[in-house]
Amino acid sequence: MRLKSALAVAVMVVAGLASTVRVKAQNQGLFNERLLEAFTYRNLGPFRMQVRIADIDVPASPAKDHLYTMYVAPWIGGLFKTTNNGTTFEPVFDAQNNLSIGDVTVAPSNSDIVWVGTGDAYTSRSSYAGDGVYKSTDAGKTWKNMGLKDSHHIARIVIHPTNPNIIYVAAVGHLYSTNEERGVFKTTNGGESWEKVLYINEKVGVIDLVADPRNPAVLCAATYDKERLPWQMINGGPESGIYKTIDSGRTWKRLGGGLPSGKIGRIGLDIYLKNPDILYAVVENENTRDVSAAPPAGARGAG
Repeated sequence: MRLKSALAVAVMVVAGLASTVRVKAQNQGLFNERLLEAFTYRNLGPFRMQVRIADIDVPASPAKDHLYTMYVAPWIGGLFKTTNNGTTFEPVFDAQNNLSIGDVTVAPSNSDIVWVGTGDAYTSRSSYAGDGVYKSTDAGKTWKNMGLKDSHHIARIVIHPTNPNIIYVAAVGHLYSTNEERGVFKTTNGGESWEKVLYINEKVGVIDLVADPRNPAVLCAATYDKERLPWQMINGGPESGIYKTIDSGRTWKRLGGGLPSGKIGRIGLDIYLKNPDILYAVVENENTRDVSAAPPAGARGAG
């Protein structure tokens, strides 16, 4: 089956977990060559569970006096903000009911608008459920819960590049049970109401979501077919795949064209910003290789 897609898909199939912690640097000047040459890494803390960072986002607005703002979201512990390139951080989410974070996204057209999806999306035994999505209109000073409370684990938030009232949310859903509040949700009124635009079934959630920066009506979503039990994690299934819409979520098509099928686990997606026709997918291939016909180790042929 040929891939009839405007996006050329490059696939990397790996055996390990395809988790995708992205530094969403909307302002590409943050990582220029001179800065990288002069930059040295140091541990800014915190420790133990807080070391696990779920997401980092950098507003598109220009830096003031070469000082950039960044939002850093650990798995648990809320959201931290720096306005001086990471020299100091302040917690900006501590007053909320739930401090487990899956994603933080700043509106490209208005850096005062910040969205947080609660409930980390790593589906491990130490993954804490969230209570939906939160919105700030004053750069993190105050927050309002905007719903999707039963989604439990928010994996990705995508905001329209010019209209901050249009938002897409990728929701994993319950980890240990089935539920219907999972898939891709869309709002056109800043979160006052939501429409479920991509839904497979009560067991399959959406683990990643990206949009074409040239045409925000084009999005790709990664579904995740998994079952989490108290004693076992079934880490893949046939419903894990990549879906594409070209009409802002009204219709979706599952992509093929060389993508693996069968027992597929987590999929991570990203678009190459210099050439958005290129979509990268990191695929967790859970298929068992048939080695029954393979010769024993060290065996040689007769020739």
